[in-house]
This record gives sequence, C-alpha cells and structure tokens, in this order.
Amino acid sequence: MEYRQFGGSGLRVPVLGFGTATFGGGTEFFKAWGSTDVAEAKRLLDVCLEAGINFFDTANVYSNGRSEEILGAAIAGRRREDLLIATKATFPMGTGPNEYGSSRPALIRACEQSLKRLGLDYIDVYYLHGFDATTPIDEALGALDMLVRSGKVRTIGCSNFSGWHLMKALSLSERHGWARYVAHQVYYSLAGRDYEWELMPLGLEEKVGAVVWSPLAGGSLTGKIRRNQAPPAGSRAEKMDFVVSSKSEKLHQIVDVLEEVARELGKTIAQVALNWVLHRPTVSSVIVGARNEEQLRQNLGAMGWKLGEAQRAKLDAASEQRPAYPYWHQRQFPQLNPPPV
Repeated sequence: MEYRQFGGSGLRVPVLGFGTATFGGGTEFFKAWGSTDVAEAKRLLDVCLEAGINFFDTANVYSNGRSEEILGAAIAGRRREDLLIATKATFPMGTGPNEYGSSRPALIRACEQSLKRLGLDYIDVYYLHGFDATTPIDEALGALDMLVRSGKVRTIGCSNFSGWHLMKALSLSERHGWARYVAHQVYYSLAGRDYEWELMPLGLEEKVGAVVWSPLAGGSLTGKIRRNQAPPAGSRAEKMDFVVSSKSEKLHQIVDVLEEVARELGKTIAQVALNWVLHRPTVSSVIVGARNEEQLRQNLGAMGWKLGEAQRAKLDAASEQRPAYPYWHQRQFPQLNPPPV
C-alpha cells in the first residue's frame, strides 16, 4: 500500500480510502448506493485492512446517521490507532432551524452526535460537507478550531468549496492562528475535470490535498453505461445523473478509450479510470465504495501500477473539456500559467 502526505499536514493516508455511503440504505437515494449491514461492513473492513486501507470515510447525512452507526459497529473492538475515521457535517439532519449549516452551535452538536454514533472519542478528519453562505466563515472556522483544541477532532477539511471559499478560509485561519484546512474532498474523474481549473492550482500552492469522491462518476465509468443503454432503474448511476448524464456522447467517447486502454493492460475499465485519478497532481487519496467484497477487490486492482504515457495521453485527450472563463483565456498563455504537473 502506498501512503501519501495528507495535504500539508504530517498525517499520512493510503492512496485509496473506503467510502461508507453504501452502509445502511436508509433513504431511497442511498438504497441505490447500497444497503450494507453490520456483518457485511465488518467483512469489507477486514478486506480493506488486509490490503493496508485504514482510511474510512462517512458523513452524518449518509442514510440519516445510519452509515456512521454501522461503521461504528464495524470498527468496535479494533485498535483505534490503526484506523483513520473521517466524517462530515453541514447538510440538514432535521427540520429545525439549527439542525443544518456550519454555525458554531450546529457544528458542535453535529460533531458530538457523530462521535456518539461512531462510538469514538475523536474523529481523525472532520469535513464541512459544503459551503454555508449563511454563516460567517470565521464563525465556522472558530468552531472547528475549538473542536481541534478540545481533542474531539484531529484534522479538518472541507468539501465542495469554490476557490474563493477555500482561499478566504485559509487566509482567516492564518490570521487567527486557527487550525487550517489541509484537505479538500472534491468530485474529480475522467468525466468531470473542472477541479483542474482553479482548485488544483490552489491545492498545489497552499498544500491542500485532494480527497476524491466519485472517481467513477457515479458508476458511469465502469463500462456498464453505454450508448442507447440507459442505467438500470433505481441504480446509483441513475440517481447520480447530476454528476454526468448517461446520455452524454462525451461520456461514451471516454468509455470507448477506457475500454481500449483496459484491453491493452489486461485491466478492467473501472481500474483504469481509478488509476488515472490516483496519479493526478494534489491527490492525497481516492475514495472507493463497494456493495460487496467482489467489487471492493476489483477496486483494489487500481493500485500498484501506472498508465503509460501514451495511454494517459489518450485518456487526457478523450476527456478534455473546454474550461469556463477566465480559465480558457489563461490557458492561451501557458508560459504565464503552466499546467499543474
């Protein structure tokens, strides 16, 4: 197992982390991801730990807390020092006016509830799941710093932030001497490369590591979605059509090239798509999920090898997309704005 520095921190994390959104199936949305129970979760964690994956990702909103509860039951009795547990807050957990968001009361309550569901004394990585424009940034950061100083949280990160959200937060943390975001959990895949436009250069400059969610674009880069073949009703790919449309000709072109490269290497389409993401700049860890042991073991096959330069160039060309302004304008002058390497 390869371990990498977690952004600019001293923490080292495995290149693959295991996502537990498949645990519980507590809502119609998450049932499409999976309904893993405690017994199956324990087996999946055994497989992960045997492979050197000790980084487990969840969120309070996954199946309304059920994912955290199942993960907590699955890690019970294991040596705490061997595990890295990440969870998230911000999204609604109830209908009350303070049961969502990143205010000080909301974050403190959410953290305490997550600790209880997980059965833990502390969380290794605590993310804001999204940006809360209704709460002052310094209030949210102050609350996170308080949780770090109290020992309930070891490291903080954010997720789904824009460039200015992240940069302003880093500036405020530096000004006040608060804990800073060392990781940004982001959507990034061959089917969605917007992360490269601004957030990747920012991550390089400020040493904020990327933890990638949905590297297979909601299952669309597994080879199961093809032209004139709609995703199965109720499947994860159907539920996550907001990530990439299954009707997109661009998606099908990417899958065509993935299939070609997979044949050359004797790998699966999903393994090639994961490997491409694993070796991109700023990436600290890539989160993979699995409904069962077979899927998990297939995902593990994305590690331990690298795409050839020609193969990578094919995938880069097939997945290239025109960036939004001002990034397309900046790319006209590579001597002034060289691409990340």
